[in-house]
Amino acid sequence: MDGKKRSDIKIGDLVEVVQKHHQRTGELTEGLVKRILTKSPNHPHGIKVQLDTGEVGRVKNIIEEED
Repeated sequence: MDGKKRSDIKIGDLVEVVQKHHQRTGELTEGLVKRILTKSPNHPHGIKVQLDTGEVGRVKNIIEEED
């Protein structure tokens, strides 16, 4: 799942984000969502979140956890 809809993302989800300084390379950082920073329900470049490590980026992928 991509990260363009705010309703798809929940606190504690495992996601891949692209940080602002990695936008040109597209390097992804994996982590757990601590806070959702984007207020609008949708964003064309991905919802901005803060990871539990304190890093901030736009969600590119939501990693589905297998049960």
